[in-house]
Amino acid sequence: MKPDYTRLEFGAAPLDRPYVILNMVSSIDGKAVVEGSEKGLGSKTDQRLMRELRTNADTILNGAGTLRASGTSPRLGGDAALEAIRTAAGRPRFPTAAVITRSGNLPLDATFFRATDFEAVVYLSEAAPKQARDALIAAGRPVVPVPAGHEIHVALAHMRLEMGAEVLLCEGGPDLNGQLFAIDAVDEFFLTMGPVVVSGRFSKTAVEGDLPFARETLPRFGLVSCVPNEETDEVYLRYRRKRVAPAG
Repeated sequence: MKPDYTRLEFGAAPLDRPYVILNMVSSIDGKAVVEGSEKGLGSKTDQRLMRELRTNADTILNGAGTLRASGTSPRLGGDAALEAIRTAAGRPRFPTAAVITRSGNLPLDATFFRATDFEAVVYLSEAAPKQARDALIAAGRPVVPVPAGHEIHVALAHMRLEMGAEVLLCEGGPDLNGQLFAIDAVDEFFLTMGPVVVSGRFSKTAVEGDLPFARETLPRFGLVSCVPNEETDEVYLRYRRKRVAPAG
């Protein structure tokens, strides 16, 4: 059994950023990486759910590490039915792909740069070397400079205000997730728990950050759905951020 992620309802996007949803897969012990990538943690059903989630998104964001390790594209696995869901809703065939990088060290031969069937944008920190910036511009995708230390904040604002994105799907990696949590910009968290154990003192979890949250400031989420799959032994979880309305 699996949930249907093709026709989801989300809250309204804030004025200064899209409504942000994360999608990750982890092991039972909370690890999100095996030998450098997420491969081996999720089943084909999990991969199908990832593509279903994409039908809801205007933009799909990945960190540079994810692009280097696994590649990234917003395609829907050649599934004409999923593409039809998007076009019937007045959306492009695929979401716009986005990557954010501080160093500018990206594989320019990746599908992200070579493909012509989807739009893509690079958010590049102003701290990146000029040589890397020039190489990315020459690769042909739009390059949007973002100020050092405020990269993710400015990138989200650009997506919302300049691109009109209402729903952003972030597919990792853990460091990018940590940056989004650090500015309280995560509205929903979709998590597939795979039936494996990774272990490892330095193995990355689904969310990585420089400093942990204090007990009083832990981001709180409410469980929206929990669907077990007896065929794959996976559990598909959907959480929504609980925010306290300001007093007065």
